[in-house]
Amino acid sequence: MSAPRSPAFATRCIHAGQPPDPATGATITPIYQTSTFTQDAIGRHRGFEYSRTANPTRSALEAALASVEAGRHGLAFASGSAATAAVLHLLRPGDHLAAADDLYGGTVRLIETVFRPLGILADAFDPTAPHALSRVLRASTRLVWVETPTNPLLRLCDIRTAAEAAHAVDALLAVDSTFATPALQRPLELGADLVVHSTTKYIGGHSDVVGGAVVLNDDVLAARLRHLQNAEGAVPGPFDCWLILRGLKTLPLRMRAHVANAARVAAALHGHPALDAVLYPGLPGHPQHLLAARQMSGFGGMVTIRLHGGRPAVDRFLSRLRVFQLAESLGGVESLVCHPATMTHASIPEESRLARGIDDGLLRLSVGIEDPDDLVADLLDALPSEAG
Repeated sequence: MSAPRSPAFATRCIHAGQPPDPATGATITPIYQTSTFTQDAIGRHRGFEYSRTANPTRSALEAALASVEAGRHGLAFASGSAATAAVLHLLRPGDHLAAADDLYGGTVRLIETVFRPLGILADAFDPTAPHALSRVLRASTRLVWVETPTNPLLRLCDIRTAAEAAHAVDALLAVDSTFATPALQRPLELGADLVVHSTTKYIGGHSDVVGGAVVLNDDVLAARLRHLQNAEGAVPGPFDCWLILRGLKTLPLRMRAHVANAARVAAALHGHPALDAVLYPGLPGHPQHLLAARQMSGFGGMVTIRLHGGRPAVDRFLSRLRVFQLAESLGGVESLVCHPATMTHASIPEESRLARGIDDGLLRLSVGIEDPDDLVADLLDALPSEAG
């Protein structure tokens, strides 16, 4: 008799960590909406004591997240920023952090305004340039932080190469894989030590919950992070966990639609006279197209464009959109457009922001799962027929 077949990704999204409820047989994991748990006697409980420390609904989510990322340990947090902060709290004063120079603005804000004043040393590097990471690494480097693809410029970092460089100086590699999701990219399998998500985005998938996650394999490191999770208390409530579990079940299906629609949008906009740039890893002209094809199983649902004419052109374009909605966040079923300079990256000083290529003409498109013909028509109708 052959060994049982290991469940495939789509099956794990639905079933991992979510057996029928042992008390009632409920097929869907219940929302254990309780702050505390009655104990049988002093020192004798049924696995749960207090919901900041652990809750059955959160435990189901954490097990599911670990499974779909091919990790041993999953930890759920109240937001992506809370997950990021927990990882950064592994550092001590005098430790060195090497961080990619193209990151979500909230991550930059955490590094510069919270952790650098605590004595954490930090240097930025270009994740797309050969040997750029190696040049900033020190004997005191304890953590390398990258996003791939990046927010909002959709640049990629070679995860395997970055892991080798980090490990050469005994540093950890953390990868924010929010844009890719475990449906398209699994950093732990490529050598990363920690993978971080804003589960608010594609994993939740419906723009109705805020959450974050860290997944890893190392038992000792996981214990340190669980201590921080409990001590700092930035954990999601049971209903939030239930919503994220619900979203995870359809992640493979949604990501296929996001990727297909984003490819249609990028192809339709590529070469448009009103645009100075269309950034999408799936375009053959993207400088890291081959890396994306090798490292990811799909090119993602995000497209970034730069309008000729800067802010005035952006304002005219936004006023003409009918399907795409101007809003922060991304990864929901609906299509959103974001102006990074005044939204996600507004906390970065203008000089630094412009040096990173985030100017007033840049827009980030989170391509939803509506009919692709409607999305393309909406964008083309909103753009002027020629530059100017």
